Amino acid sequence: MIKNNLSEIMGRHRLKVRDVVRGTGLAINTVSGLYHDTSKRVDLDTLDKLCTFLGVSVGDILEHVAEPPKEEQ
Repeated sequence: MIKNNLSEIMGRHRLKVRDVVRGTGLAINTVSGLYHDTSKRVDLDTLDKLCTFLGVSVGDILEHVAEPPKEEQ
């Protein structure tokens, strides 16, 4: 499973969605979808702009988390 940490990073920086939109030039729907973790896909250019603006790496925003094994019934 891929965990999206954008909202946590924005919280640490005390940034609102509109702040990120202004700072990156991304569409508000793009940033809002990532912030609320409802996006199904992310463009590499989007990640690049977010990383540059927030001063983080892609691995800080997106993280792979192993799902617990499903129990057999």
